[in-house]
Amino acid sequence: MLFQKFLSPKTLLAPLVTLTVGIAACQPPGEPPTPTAGGSPGSAPAANTQGGGGNISGAGATFPAPLYQRWFTEYNQKVNSDVRVSYQSVGSGAGLEQYISGTVDFGASDAPIQDARLEAFRKKYNEEPIQIPMAAGAVPLAYNLPEIKGEQLRLSRQAYCGIVTGKVTRWNDPLIAKANPDLKLPDQNITFAHRSDGSGTTFIFVNHINAACPEWKAGVGTSVNWPAGIGAQGNEGVSAQIQQNPGTIGYIEYAYAKLNQIPTAILENASGQYVQANSDSAAAVFEGVEIPEDFALLVPDPKSPKAFPIAGLTWILVYPQYQDAQKWQALQNVLEWSLTEGRPITEELGYIPMPENIVKRIRQVLDERVQTQTAQN
Repeated sequence: MLFQKFLSPKTLLAPLVTLTVGIAACQPPGEPPTPTAGGSPGSAPAANTQGGGGNISGAGATFPAPLYQRWFTEYNQKVNSDVRVSYQSVGSGAGLEQYISGTVDFGASDAPIQDARLEAFRKKYNEEPIQIPMAAGAVPLAYNLPEIKGEQLRLSRQAYCGIVTGKVTRWNDPLIAKANPDLKLPDQNITFAHRSDGSGTTFIFVNHINAACPEWKAGVGTSVNWPAGIGAQGNEGVSAQIQQNPGTIGYIEYAYAKLNQIPTAILENASGQYVQANSDSAAAVFEGVEIPEDFALLVPDPKSPKAFPIAGLTWILVYPQYQDAQKWQALQNVLEWSLTEGRPITEELGYIPMPENIVKRIRQVLDERVQTQTAQN
């Protein structure tokens, strides 16, 4: 199945005063969910019905946290006030661990579940995990250079590879100056800010760096041994690190750059074109790309000349079975509403919504699992 053309955003990012971690009415820590094998979820009605309710808890990626905040709050306020979704923005690594351990109703990650975590899930549940792509987005390099007004800084692949690997250490380095002949670059040390926690945003970023940078030796994962830079917790922490320290550059999800009005670098892509991070250039990454059956699509170094070089999907992970049929019904309603009626929110915040052909496939996957569980009951 191929990705069809993504819809372009119709509006600019709406300003938000603060980026909160909690979503809607947060469930108390002492109230655990019940996602265990052997349950009977029942079939879910259409997403805009009032059936089903209760508290739903999730945890994981900071990449989609602004989007999930809006989705879940608006669903509670406008669709079903009996459904309250709590989402802890703890990073993809921690979210996957909580999903595997069964302490949340759903996990969230910008990295597909794989390798040791996949085996751990299979061993515990004797089932395959269900990972649903909810949105896509760019991961730009945001920077703090007061001397440069607006988003004018251009970085060649050689230049940003050098920054990440610690080979390029000053802002007036010839590799940076060559692509910016009209800018007055400061004679100042470069500070590279990266994530200190297990992070799907890191996974997306280092997948690209691993493909684009010949001198990168740290491999790929939600955590790596960085050859240079300083760490911060979450997209929120890296954003703050950049904002508070002139001379700093670091990778953050596009929505965080927009929310916090942090300029982002124009990066050279695989076709040799310099491309600014935005919704259109992120959407170009996925156009015409075949998606695997488990939805675990990765595009480390897109070839389209229109594509921003660093972008990825973000997934919500649900369980094959739930003991609480009402909870599963409510969760499925929320997911389907978010992917369809929630599309304008996705576009407004600068994320890329899932195209209709992928939403159709997601519905099929969820319905097949629901039918299996109903038959077992």
